[in-house]
Amino acid sequence: MSDRLSHRVVAVPPSGIRKYFDIVATMKDVISLGIGEPDFVTPDVIRQSGIASLGRGETSYTSNSGVKELRQAIVAKWEQLYGVAYDHHAETLITVGGSEALYLALTAILNPGDEVLVPEPCFVSYEAEVVFAGGTAVPIATRVEDLFQVTGAQLEAAITPRTKAILINYPNNPTGATLDLAKMLEIAAVAEKHDLLVISDEIYDRLVYAAPHITFSSLPNMRDRTIIIGGFSKDYAMTGWRLGFVLCPADILGQMRKIHQYTIMSASTTAQMAAITAMTDPAAEDAVLAMRESYDVRRKLLLAGLSSVGMPAFEPRGAFYAFPDIRISGMTSDQFAMTLLEEEQVACIPGPAFGLGGEGYVRMCYATAQDKIEEALERMGRFVRRHG
Repeated sequence: MSDRLSHRVVAVPPSGIRKYFDIVATMKDVISLGIGEPDFVTPDVIRQSGIASLGRGETSYTSNSGVKELRQAIVAKWEQLYGVAYDHHAETLITVGGSEALYLALTAILNPGDEVLVPEPCFVSYEAEVVFAGGTAVPIATRVEDLFQVTGAQLEAAITPRTKAILINYPNNPTGATLDLAKMLEIAAVAEKHDLLVISDEIYDRLVYAAPHITFSSLPNMRDRTIIIGGFSKDYAMTGWRLGFVLCPADILGQMRKIHQYTIMSASTTAQMAAITAMTDPAAEDAVLAMRESYDVRRKLLLAGLSSVGMPAFEPRGAFYAFPDIRISGMTSDQFAMTLLEEEQVACIPGPAFGLGGEGYVRMCYATAQDKIEEALERMGRFVRRHG
C-alpha cells in the first residue's frame, strides 16, 4: 500500500501560508495583513454584468477556448496597453484563474526531468506546480540589494543542458518588486542565447505605481518564446470569480487548450460574461484606476509606518505587498510572525514560505482598510519596543 500515492506529490509540502490562515480563523480581533486578496468587492458594473448574464439564462458551457468576445476584448486591451498583438483564436485561452494557466503552461512544455529556473521569493505554488508537471524547479535567490530583481548572471549560472524555461513574476508576490527594463533585457538575452521559454506571470500588471508596466513579450525577439499569464483576480478584484487567461504562441497554446479541454472543459460562463465588461466598459477601467490609487495611498502609509517602528522595507513598486526586514529582531521569520500574531493579533506571512531569500523577512499585504493598517502599525510598534 506504500505506493498508492504519487511520490512526487507526497514530496511537496503543504503551503506555508495555509498554516497562518488556519490559526487566524480561530482567533478574535486579528488584523490580517496576510491574505493576498483585494479588500474591494468586484466593481458594480462588472457584478451587474454577471447578474444580467444569469438573468438571460446563459448557463451553458462556452467553447473550450472561452467566449470569443472575451478573447477579442483581452487581445485588444493588451495591444492597447502594451503594444503586443495576439490572435484571439489561436493564441488566447480563458482559464480558471491564473493558477490553472500556470498548470497548463508547465504541463504543456515540460518533459520528465526538464528544469525550470524559478527566481525566489515567489508565489508559493511555483515550485510545486513545476514538480506536479514532472519537471525540476531550480530556485534562484534574489536579494534586496538588487531590489529582488533576478539578474542575467544569476540565471546564466544556473543553466544546465536540462533547462527548459524561466518562470518570472513581476510585479512580484511577495516582495512587490518590479523589473526595470535593463534587467528584463538581461533575462531576454539569456533566454535567447539558450533557446529557453519564458513564463511571465503578470497577474498584477495594472497594479504598478512607479514606471509603467512592460509586458515581457514586448521585448525584442521575445513574443514567440514567452507565455503570458494574466487574469482578473487582482486588477479587477474578482478573486472569487476564478478567471484567468493565457497569451502565447499558437503551437504552445494548442497543447494547453488540449489539457484544459480534458481537465476543465471551460471556465465559468457567468465570470466570462462579467469579464467582457471588465475589459470594455469605461466604468470598469475607472474602478481599476481608483483601486490602484487607493492601494498606492496605503502602500505609502505602510512603508512610512514600518520604517518608523524599526521594520524597514525596500519600496515595493507593484502588486500590494510590503516585505519588511525583521532580522534586527533576532528572531527567525517564522518566530517573528507567530509571536506577533500571538501577542498583538497582527497576521503576516514568514518570508521563507515564498522560497529562497525569504528568511529575515515577512510579507504584509496592504490591500486592507487604511484604519486597520494604522491600528496594525500601532500594535507592531508596541511589539518592536517590547522585544527591543
